Amino acid sequence: MPAETPRAKAIRLLQQLVRMKAADNHGMVTCVSCGKSVHYKDADGGHWLPKGASSRWALEECNIHVQCKGCNGFGMKYGAASHQYTVHMIEMYGKDHVDHMLATKNQVHKLYKADYEDMIADFREQIKQQKERLQ
Repeated sequence: MPAETPRAKAIRLLQQLVRMKAADNHGMVTCVSCGKSVHYKDADGGHWLPKGASSRWALEECNIHVQCKGCNGFGMKYGAASHQYTVHMIEMYGKDHVDHMLATKNQVHKLYKADYEDMIADFREQIKQQKERLQ
């Protein structure tokens, strides 16, 4: 198995951080698509704009929210999860911001190895703080 790229590592850590930040003091989170309550370790950090389709928004926290495994997988592609996620985005950020994200999703956002390393260090520190909160 090939080593994880710095980009993939940064995305994985940000997804973990988003789930942890959304958790209550017992570690429980709520799926933004279906409302199901699960432990943050059993949830996904789902991208509203797919991470492979948008380098501009892949590492932006406003594009990543808690989803249960079903909604983040099958539900985003074939079910109603995508629609519900969009409703959540509009309610949380407003239609103007959501429209801006859609309008700029194809913009290239070039990051270098050092940028990813800085993000990774920052995300790890924030995760450490969240772990202390959730113990």
